[in-house]
Amino acid sequence: AACAASRARAVCGMDAAGLTLKLLLVGDSAVGKSSLLLRFSDGAFEPCLKPTVGVDFKVKKMVVDGHAVQLAIWDTAGQERFRTLTPSYYRGAQGVVLVYDVTRKDTFAGLESWLNELEMYTTKSNTAKMLVGNKTDKPDREVERREGLQFARKHSLLFIETSAKTQDGVQHAFEELVIKILQTPGLWDKSTEKRGVQLMESSAQQHKSLCSAYCPLS
Repeated sequence: AACAASRARAVCGMDAAGLTLKLLLVGDSAVGKSSLLLRFSDGAFEPCLKPTVGVDFKVKKMVVDGHAVQLAIWDTAGQERFRTLTPSYYRGAQGVVLVYDVTRKDTFAGLESWLNELEMYTTKSNTAKMLVGNKTDKPDREVERREGLQFARKHSLLFIETSAKTQDGVQHAFEELVIKILQTPGLWDKSTEKRGVQLMESSAQQHKSLCSAYCPLS
């Protein structure tokens, strides 16, 4: 948390108060997207959540170094037959969380198709993306952390492993994504683009040493 807070200080001075950001959760069915959202938004975990039909939606407020930000988080069904609102679902999103299950190799292999869909439907070319390997509490791992990290580096994604059950990494995942968005002013405020360039230059040195439970990748 202290690590994320130090980076959050880099967005001091930005007029992010009252800012609403649209975040998406995507990934194959049963990787834990709804569980991640429930844990983050309500601090709860339900072991037997029913599959999402269509789109679910939650609003969560969080404070990043004193700046209030409201997150509109969209959770979609991973099953193809329920995915009927794809274009409107992606439109205008500033951040995307791509989720796979570390105990199911097939959900990791499916990430390429989700990235292709993002490329096709997102309206912002610089949309911030976070790769999340979920269900680390389970013993039967099929995808090693280094594999997730390599995939994230290849596609310029932020990366973290989480457990919605134990809440490990969940808060960090959303914090990191929001910080990345705020450090990309073109995503949310055209008038701050010049300040954003200065911000990234001033914080570049800080980013080099920041890799602990999660690895921000520029």
